[in-house]
Amino acid sequence: MTFRRVRAIAKKELLQIRRDPMSLAMAFLMPVMLLFLFGYAITLDVDHLTTMVYDLDRSLLSRELVAAFRESGYFTVIAEAGRPEDIDHALDTGKARVALSIPYDFSKNIKTGKSAGLQVIVDGSDSNTATIALGYVSAVTSLFSQTRGMGRNRTLIDPRIRVWYNPELKSRNFIIPGLIAVIMTVIAALLTSLTIAREWERGTMEQLISTPVTTQELILGKLIPYFLIGFIDMAISVLIGTLLFGVPLRGNIFLLMALSGIFLFGGLSLGIVISISARSQLLASQISMIATFLPAFLLSGFLFAISNMPIPLQVITYVIPARYFITILKGIFLKGSTLQFLAVETVLLTVFGLAVFALANRKFKKRMT
Repeated sequence: MTFRRVRAIAKKELLQIRRDPMSLAMAFLMPVMLLFLFGYAITLDVDHLTTMVYDLDRSLLSRELVAAFRESGYFTVIAEAGRPEDIDHALDTGKARVALSIPYDFSKNIKTGKSAGLQVIVDGSDSNTATIALGYVSAVTSLFSQTRGMGRNRTLIDPRIRVWYNPELKSRNFIIPGLIAVIMTVIAALLTSLTIAREWERGTMEQLISTPVTTQELILGKLIPYFLIGFIDMAISVLIGTLLFGVPLRGNIFLLMALSGIFLFGGLSLGIVISISARSQLLASQISMIATFLPAFLLSGFLFAISNMPIPLQVITYVIPARYFITILKGIFLKGSTLQFLAVETVLLTVFGLAVFALANRKFKKRMT
């Protein structure tokens, strides 16, 4: 392998990219667009739950309870029901997600030291939102009882809860790093999946085959320009995540970019394998999207915990590189992790990259068959 030949192939690929506006747009605009789109669209925060109130007591305490729900920031009281049928209609039409029914003897029971009932009806068509809403209800009612002196019994346990790494529990702080991994997985494979296929479609592969360029030189030369583009895309994504979305970057930026380079090498090599196998740009792009986006989105731990998946799917996740890259990104962004704590993921990404690069060299043959 000679550096001169690799440089010549890389220069040729850069010229093709520069002369193809669509490739440039896909290389630089698509990651930004996807990050904006998914970054603002995907959120697991549950707040501003539309709430209907049916207050039969109409006392000072019942109004204070409703105010406590409203001031919590999690509930938005949209209307007061005049009859039980109004609650049914609001929940059936989706106008309200939560309904509070305060009985007529609410304040009387509290003043006499009895247990005051409160009926809470939650729309369970979205089980995740319903579960979180019930937790909010429990927290608001517990705080209301304590501040009004209703919790007279001494509790045996006084928990002092502290959340590390994401104290405000903002879903954006762990969604954005995972989203960067998913986007870079798709972009890396999609960019290089068109390189070899483009040569076959344009009829220029015959000229490359007739040159003394070896298989390793050809593949490496085609990887280098897209590696640089992917590196720039990664830097742009990190800037958008930290400056626009406000995700904290507590770790070493140089370690982040170095490990991102290892991940990009594997992703780009996977795109080369797809391009060699497909020989058609349309087919190659379709295969790369299916082979990267769905696994990275669903089976990498991005949105769904791997430990909650069925055992067969958990086994499959071990061959998905995005799983390890997401762990790296979340570790460096949120925990400030060093290489010592990310050594396993780094080694596995390196093995994946070398294995896919070797597979690309094995599959590509310099002959017209």
